[in-house]
Amino acid sequence: MQFLLIFLTASFAYYTLPGYLFPILTFFSWIWPHSITAQQIGSAYHGLGVGAFTLDWAGIFAYHGSPLVTPWFSILNTAVGFIMFIYIIMPLCYWSFNTFDARKFPIFSNQLFTSKGLTYDTTKILTPTFEQNEAAYNDYEKLYLSPLLAISIGSSFLRFTATLTHVLLFNGRDIWRQSKSAVNSAKLDIHAKMMRNYKQVPQWWFLILLAGSIGLSLLMSFIWKEEVQLPWWGYDIIAQFMIGYVLPRKPIANLLFKIYGRISTIHALSFLSDLKLGHYMKIPPKCMYTAQLVGTVVAGIVNIAVAWWMIESIESICDVDGLYPDSPWTCPKYRVTFDASVIWGLIGPTRLFGHHGIYRNLVWLFLIGTLLPVLVWLFSIVFPEMKWIPLINIPVISYGFAGMPPTTPSNIASWLITGTIFNYFVFRYWKQWWQKYNYVLSAALDAGTTFMGVLLFFALQNENRNLKWWGTEIDHCPLASCPIEPGIVVKGCPVF
Repeated sequence: MQFLLIFLTASFAYYTLPGYLFPILTFFSWIWPHSITAQQIGSAYHGLGVGAFTLDWAGIFAYHGSPLVTPWFSILNTAVGFIMFIYIIMPLCYWSFNTFDARKFPIFSNQLFTSKGLTYDTTKILTPTFEQNEAAYNDYEKLYLSPLLAISIGSSFLRFTATLTHVLLFNGRDIWRQSKSAVNSAKLDIHAKMMRNYKQVPQWWFLILLAGSIGLSLLMSFIWKEEVQLPWWGYDIIAQFMIGYVLPRKPIANLLFKIYGRISTIHALSFLSDLKLGHYMKIPPKCMYTAQLVGTVVAGIVNIAVAWWMIESIESICDVDGLYPDSPWTCPKYRVTFDASVIWGLIGPTRLFGHHGIYRNLVWLFLIGTLLPVLVWLFSIVFPEMKWIPLINIPVISYGFAGMPPTTPSNIASWLITGTIFNYFVFRYWKQWWQKYNYVLSAALDAGTTFMGVLLFFALQNENRNLKWWGTEIDHCPLASCPIEPGIVVKGCPVF
């Protein structure tokens, strides 16, 4: 407890530097004042972040979670994917082959673009009911993505099929055996025996919750049919890619589907993790059920209330053009969510990934993702003495590409370095310390940073008490967001 409090306090105090006084600590970059290429390579905020890193714990754990709790083999697989993506694939696609007209756009950006390198104005193709105006779209421009965003989307195609194939080949037998054991009431372990002392949650509790959730969702699709754009039968589609084909030109329906199809799955996995923790800690199942249900309801109400309040009270929130320079309210994660609603909903996958789409070749990554785990599996059978081959995990390797943007390469690089230090070097050479303090340190850093972030917002940032000096400028590479294609005119950038 003493260790936890010491590092929680230290993390709490330290976050005043990257969070308010000295935000440049969030990204350290090497720069060259007049070279676009050097800034594209070195910028931590708008480039590949080569040689850049962060001293901000919030920047390290914000997107992939704490690296201190991630197994070393997962960190290593992620590092392989990250290095391939940032240091090999992206430079080749951008500077060597100009893949997807990449040089017309910034190498790293969460914006959408026209063929002339300008920001795509979605309001020009929207109807008053937030659907696509097809005539206006045909008169406007085709949609283009920044090269890093395009390839990141392609990696998600690979990751989807690779996950299914990998689990089937490497874990299918174990899953089948455990499933049969569960059906046949296999011998209980010590934890299950001890949990039999508590009354189990009745099945009808879960059924009522399921029926209520489905009922409210369907009711919403009837009462607010025009607003949500998602008909009742649309809840059964299993991928955002597919809903874009089924309900094209409806961005709000696409976003709503994502909430039901993806976010609900993420929360289900989180709840299962909580139940597993409760099982090992011998917490009564009914208490766990009640705590999860109450927490979900309270969190849902609070999140909506806070989001509504922020939209009403923070001027130009999430609007990069309307915010003051270096504002913290750029909402990079939700900007990418907006991009997804445009790509998959407003424009639709047919126009981007169909037969005549600009990014049609990315669809081949579905097939590649299916085949790569098969090759690893075959090698593991042919060379059984090489114990490291089964540790090659294609889905986790592709995770090195994941989430960029809004994640920046320097975020992931710092995450990998931190994870390597603690889960390889400290684990290997100071194992007793690692076993005693590693997870406590992770919790302390997370909690201290979070508490100070909330305090800084309500005490200073909410009152517009912001500092202005060179240390508050997050990125000193203004040319990193410039295109390099001859003839492309962008404000603040040289024309080649």
